[in-house]
Amino acid sequence: MRLIGKRRHLGRSALIGLAALVAVAIGGSIAATQASATTARPANSGGGLSLTRQFFGQTIEPYTGKETNVYRYTLRNANGMSVQILTYGGIVQDIWVPGNNGQEADVVLGFKTLQDYVTYDSPPVAPTTGVYFGELIGRYGNRIANGTFTLNQPNVGPVKYTIPVNNGPNSLHGGIIGFGNHIWADQPIVTPTAVGVQLTLISPNGDQSYPAGSPGCPNGCTGYPATIKVVVTYTLNNANQLVIHYKTTNLSSNLNTVINLTNHSYFNLAGENSFPGSAYGQLITINADKYTPTNTVQIPLGYEASVFGTPFDFTTPFAMGARIQDVSANFNAPVNQLLAPSQGYDHNWVLNAGPYGPLGLDLAAKAYDPGSGRTLTVWTDQPGVQFYTSNFLTGTLVGISGHSYRQGAAYTFETQHFPNSPNQPNFPSTELFAGQTVQSTTIFAFAS
Repeated sequence: MRLIGKRRHLGRSALIGLAALVAVAIGGSIAATQASATTARPANSGGGLSLTRQFFGQTIEPYTGKETNVYRYTLRNANGMSVQILTYGGIVQDIWVPGNNGQEADVVLGFKTLQDYVTYDSPPVAPTTGVYFGELIGRYGNRIANGTFTLNQPNVGPVKYTIPVNNGPNSLHGGIIGFGNHIWADQPIVTPTAVGVQLTLISPNGDQSYPAGSPGCPNGCTGYPATIKVVVTYTLNNANQLVIHYKTTNLSSNLNTVINLTNHSYFNLAGENSFPGSAYGQLITINADKYTPTNTVQIPLGYEASVFGTPFDFTTPFAMGARIQDVSANFNAPVNQLLAPSQGYDHNWVLNAGPYGPLGLDLAAKAYDPGSGRTLTVWTDQPGVQFYTSNFLTGTLVGISGHSYRQGAAYTFETQHFPNSPNQPNFPSTELFAGQTVQSTTIFAFAS
């Protein structure tokens, strides 16, 4: 077993999906029938754990090409915290958390309607990759160079695979139609200590395979090999912990594949409707002595570099925006000049082992907002975290509260394996062998 785990190595439906989604996207936006559900702060149900499910609209499911119902789950705990999750894309729509004096705020960026998510979150037309607010990302989170990788297949040997290019010369977050574009099967979770939702998706062999001339596939794409079953559970407990558990099973008996799952929530502990650039003043800690330097198109150069003496040093709390513009030669240029093409932080940090927290997970990162007193602590078993500072938000998108989102509006902690790992044999492997099951967990813990 070579895949996942920080300290261990761990056809036809795709064509239907492309035809159903791209055809309408070229002419405008993909249709989504809206629900009349409110998007205001969910009401507290009276002091304990609670779970509700409501119809949120309809849109096209890419695997079937059919209009399919989308539901929204609302998870609440006894402390005034609530989380809303959509079956479309497994999207975290909002997270309400108390701050100083109990004042509540929604601390993730999101959209108000299903139509907004379908149109803007990850539209299926290259090279428009979208913003991925709150999405479950797969099959492969982050970038794969040139949209190609090679795997050794049983009884066959090395086979080259191609997936759609949608981010410059690279494939990003799974390709044209990633897991965030699908409607997941749902099952409520209610236990004495937590409430949540279990989401399930079957990704077929050849997912993201398209003929020559298709968007992102000028010469055609083979797609990802093997049929896989992905089960993701979101649970909320009274310790103000949002726990995300990922379980992936390779259902194919003779095909290996690659997998790298994450959640793409954008956090702002001051509130998603706070003033532009408010996240720049929040204090960030990343439990990593090293990061993976990249080339000018954000593909790792293949080695790990020390963060010390560079703007990438968050081993102690530092304001997110304090060094975000520093591309001077004083910081081991030219590596750190790469803050410039990415317009800020959009890099993978190599996480240290320990200190250990809930479920024995490693500390990944912390964030603190001095104004509200809110803190976020991230725990994970993954080897890396992509810290991204909303560099490409330009004010054109209107969020859930009616405010436009701009640079510095938020940041992500995408716990995951390293970018381009299928092409970097010295990185922790993301290969999932035939018949293998792998699991991972990340916790977003809030306090004030």
